[in-house]
Amino acid sequence: MVDKDLLSMQEARSLVRAAKQAQADFARYDQERVDAIVKAIAEEAYVQAESLAALAVEETGFGKVQDKKTKNILASQGLIKAIEDMKTIGVLNDDKARKVVEVAVPIGVVAGIVPSTNPTSTTIYKSIISLKSGNAIVFTPHPSAKKCIGKTVEMIRGVLDRLGVCADMVSVMSVPTIQGSGELMRQADLILATGGPGMVKAAYSSGTPALGVGAGNVPAYVERTANVEDAVSKIMASKTFDNGTVCASEQSIVVDRVIADQVKAALIAQGGYFLQGEDLTKVKAVMERGNGTMNPAIVGRDAAHIAKLAGIEIPHGTRLLVSDEKGVGPKFPFSKEKLTQLIAFYVVEDWQEACELCHALLENGGVGHSLAIHSHNEEIIREFGMRKPVSRMLVNTPSTHGAVGLSTSLFPSFTLGCGAVGGSSTSDNVTPLNLMNVRRIAYDLGNTECPAPAAQSCGTNIDVQAITAMIVEQLKKMA
Repeated sequence: MVDKDLLSMQEARSLVRAAKQAQADFARYDQERVDAIVKAIAEEAYVQAESLAALAVEETGFGKVQDKKTKNILASQGLIKAIEDMKTIGVLNDDKARKVVEVAVPIGVVAGIVPSTNPTSTTIYKSIISLKSGNAIVFTPHPSAKKCIGKTVEMIRGVLDRLGVCADMVSVMSVPTIQGSGELMRQADLILATGGPGMVKAAYSSGTPALGVGAGNVPAYVERTANVEDAVSKIMASKTFDNGTVCASEQSIVVDRVIADQVKAALIAQGGYFLQGEDLTKVKAVMERGNGTMNPAIVGRDAAHIAKLAGIEIPHGTRLLVSDEKGVGPKFPFSKEKLTQLIAFYVVEDWQEACELCHALLENGGVGHSLAIHSHNEEIIREFGMRKPVSRMLVNTPSTHGAVGLSTSLFPSFTLGCGAVGGSSTSDNVTPLNLMNVRRIAYDLGNTECPAPAAQSCGTNIDVQAITAMIVEQLKKMA
């Protein structure tokens, strides 16, 4: 009998070993050749964007083909546009005045952890940013998305082979197990983790440097000065995009009481259905497992599927199931992250109360991630921006689209850092620059005094020449 865990661990070692050999050769490529390689991958990914999206939906049952196609295009065409002029290979900067040369240094081999909710787009994105910065990458796929991730890697390896590049620069485990993934993380030089809290925690506990992301529990505050129709339209577009599988999608709507009826009416008009009574009880019963975690059976599913699972009838054309919510915490399942077409609805008196409620919602499983606000009061927008523990605040835009860089100028990314407050080592939308080190070559300035521009920062009361003379005398005595 074959031990699957041992087989998986051995495969991880073999793939990393092959990747290291390939990367040693790749590290000698110049910027022009690297750029041509990633551009060719992006072009092929664009061509196959729809077929890969269809395969992902077919295998996982999550999301919508057209929305996954959009994500694949963002991860290829959109990403390339953002990085085409980015320096990542060789000399980055040669400062003649300061006499410092900055050189890009690849990390080596990246361990890529890929979730089942965004499998193909994340694989394309991580491959491109890894190669752009001179690194190889080995993927450990989510078992329920193994085929579509494998197909995506196969496509990328085909492009590499066609260009005369060792295909081992991008590879994927064929026998993914927890033990095998753990071994991959130990063998790699850096972990790029996108997935559930358990996997991200394992990445940070592996002993290998890691870039991980936390969960999103995004509140969307609709303040009294907002354009209600526009705000609701954007929230609906965002929350139903790929059936809510993006971690930056809205999880709660927080509304000022003076416009609450307007917002409710707009939600209903656009396909929102407010759950009440027994219907609400039945939906809550299928939302979570016994341990309080999200039920996989509802993830990435549409409202009709959830209604059928719960055994309730909903109006034809319902796009989003909404619950009036009163509290935050374990006893209120709608106050948590729901990667599906479910959302909470809260009513507050004013922006100060909204501020406190949004903070509580973020602390309930989304701290450090994102927050959306719909308002035309710049003072309130600034207050939220200054106070809220998030890495990105999206203003008058769909949260999903804004966070990943579809509707904003944020970097197009499928790894959204949550900062230290969210247990992440970065608050960035992760880019190729996060996957490289910088070596600094610093030349002597030709004197022992502080350079004039930095004299104040060095301390004007320090007699540099006297200290230098003292050190020289001490060295003579030691000799």
